[in-house]
Amino acid sequence: MSYLYETHLHTVQGSSCGVSRGRDYIKRYRDSGFTGIIVTDHFYNGNTAVDRNLPWKQWVERFFRGYEETRNEGEKAGLDVFFGWEETFKGDDYLVYGLDKNWLLAHPESARWSRKEQFDAVHAAGGCVVQAHPFRAAYYIRTIHLAPRLVDAVEIANACNEPGWDSLASEYALRTGLPATAGSDIHDADQFCGGDIFGVYLGEKMETVKDYAKAIRNRAIAGLKIPSGRAVFYGNESPALPVDLRDENDRATRQDFWDFMAGKKAVPAYS
Repeated sequence: MSYLYETHLHTVQGSSCGVSRGRDYIKRYRDSGFTGIIVTDHFYNGNTAVDRNLPWKQWVERFFRGYEETRNEGEKAGLDVFFGWEETFKGDDYLVYGLDKNWLLAHPESARWSRKEQFDAVHAAGGCVVQAHPFRAAYYIRTIHLAPRLVDAVEIANACNEPGWDSLASEYALRTGLPATAGSDIHDADQFCGGDIFGVYLGEKMETVKDYAKAIRNRAIAGLKIPSGRAVFYGNESPALPVDLRDENDRATRQDFWDFMAGKKAVPAYS
């Protein structure tokens, strides 16, 4: 038996780009056979809907409103709802799973993390980091930043991606040996009308979001839900933007992307 989870979902309460309230998703996911969803609103340095001028405690309390409303509605309807977030650096986004409100309240420095600090702190707390849609091209992204040693997995299929971006992400995950995930990156419940709904299958039912982090870190993902017609293929795609490869200390390297993909050794890093 397998259990299906949405891993990438935004609410209007937590994400400026969100359209739907968390409660608007519940029936649709439940009726579509999902066991649960993970709310991943945009965090402090991303497209958050919460005023950054607020004191940290108030900021965290308001950031959690979308998740908490969604969770309460899920409990009524029999759909499990878990908490995560999506943080942004220089156009590159990371889904963080395994931490809770009490942890965030005690760690205001999380708003100023580097990629390495994020990875180390999340790991120390038993969580995991997944790079979301790593090859996405958009007006606000100038460079594709990849830090394969500072993530636990790669999101290889995403409703907001072009097929070529997914293809590159799949090949990147394969070459690095990183586990692959899929998520809808849903902002509007009406996305269900187009059938663009993605997810991750697990072999065991989640009790807490730490179970998802453990599944990723233990490489125990049972499968991915990718809509028909959106199958991910390896091809001759090239990144649409320049690629900046980062080392385990979050320093840029001079390595060419295709040399990296071919397994060629990098030159020494520089700051």
